Amino acid sequence: MKGKIILFSAFFIMTTAAVSAQAKNAPRSIISTTALIRKYHDQKELSGMQKGELLELYIERIKVLVKTLPYIALVTKPGVTMADLGIPDDNEHKKVLDAQAVGTSTFLDTTVEFQRKMMPYSDKGNLIAAILFYENTLKSLHEFNELNEM
Repeated sequence: MKGKIILFSAFFIMTTAAVSAQAKNAPRSIISTTALIRKYHDQKELSGMQKGELLELYIERIKVLVKTLPYIALVTKPGVTMADLGIPDDNEHKKVLDAQAVGTSTFLDTTVEFQRKMMPYSDKGNLIAAILFYENTLKSLHEFNELNEM
């Protein structure tokens, strides 16, 4: 019985190591796959929400914008990799992409911490206007895609 447990444990460890190694070599998306808006809202809908809900929407939209806008000259949708764009998938380019991801994450951590501490003092109407502005900016990426196809 002990032998089966040891054999099963060794098999499990080797399987886990193989899956982990494959994940490290998998191509990464230039725009984070978390840079998505689940739902767009209108002013009436936002007016019916509590300030805490509005703050979460506001932060979510900031995150998506920060994860998307710096890259629109390359790509506008999550899931596109360097290889998809013809960028060599070598160590140099991977390091640059990794450094950018770390910088973006650090910036967002600081920004979200600021938003959570300061935005509760903002006017509800200003939060609603900002959310609508951010959503319109994100919607305009569709127009950008159309211009880019010309």
